[in-house]
This record gives sequence, structure tokens and C-alpha cells, in this order.
Amino acid sequence: MVVQSPTRQYSIEEYLAHEEAAEDRSEYRNGEIVSMAGGSINHNRIIRNLSRLLELGLQKQPYEVFLSDLRLWIPRYREYTYPDILIIKDQAIFQEGRTDTIINPSIIFEVLSKSTSSRDRGDKFTYYRSLPEFQEYILIDQYQIHIEHFSKTPEGNWLFSESDDEDGVLTLDSANCQIPHRQIYDRVTFDNKPELEI
Repeated sequence: MVVQSPTRQYSIEEYLAHEEAAEDRSEYRNGEIVSMAGGSINHNRIIRNLSRLLELGLQKQPYEVFLSDLRLWIPRYREYTYPDILIIKDQAIFQEGRTDTIINPSIIFEVLSKSTSSRDRGDKFTYYRSLPEFQEYILIDQYQIHIEHFSKTPEGNWLFSESDDEDGVLTLDSANCQIPHRQIYDRVTFDNKPELEI
């Protein structure tokens, strides 16, 4: 019988010191430090497109768009993570004692990969829902046109919708913003298929 050694547990202070010294980012999962894999070209194209579209769509509204270098702290689950895109309403609220880690995202986007899709749909969504300001969660498939959208109701329930329509439009319920699917997937190719024409 093979006995596996227990995974080393790190303190929050050890993790934060590790992040300041490391060239690559890592997540902190309740004592465990987990390296983050690099993104594919489709992953990067989708984030680039979304960033541009969200900045335009949210102009003159009290929202600010941040990309994956901004760290998020989820206190209930002792988790530090880096969402692909997060949107903050009004002012950023920082973790106590930090100026590089926020705790109040309103909207989060994750671009799904084969290695992260289960966690993005499962534990991460559970963790994100523990944040009181969190209102919408959007999952973007990088291998085909498919968008999953979760939206929090005033009663605190979560509504789910999904679409694989090239001509569809993503509507953010908590902000006045509509984004055509074709623009989200601009220049993204699937299995050597031609790029989408917009």
C-alpha cells in the first residue's frame, strides 16, 4: 500500500511572501499554494476582446474593469485567486492591510479551459457566492461558442442561462451593458476553422 505524504500547509503570510517573490502567479486554497497555468492564444484573445468591450460598454457607469493580475481574497474559504476579469462597482475595497487584494467584485468572468472548467463551475462559484457584492458570473468557453451566465436576483437566488448562438448578445443584468457574442469571439478559431467574421 502506498501512503501519500500530506500536502504542506502554508500560512497566509508565507503565501503572500511567495507571491511577491515569484515570477508566476499562484492561488492559495486554504493552506495550499497552487501554481496557475499559462493561457492559450484563444484564452488571451477572449480576455482582450472582453476587456475592450466592457470598457466601452460601461463608460459613464460606476464600474471599473480589472484583468487577471488583480488578486481576490475570499475570507470564508481562505482562498486567494485571480479571476480572468472582475468588475468592481463604485470603489474597490481592499483586504485589511493590503493594497493589492480586493474583496468586493460585482461581476466576474472566467474563460474556461480543460484544466479549470470543473473548478470554475464548482468550488470557485461556491466561493464567489460568499462575497456579498457579487452579482453576476459569466463563463466563456474557448473551444466553441458557448456562454454560461449566472445572475443573482434581489431575493438572493441565482438564475442560469446559456447560449451557443453566434448572433446572440450577452446582457449584464446588474449593469447597462450588452455585448454581441461575435465580438467576444473576434479572431478566435476553433480546431483550425476560419475566424469569425463580424
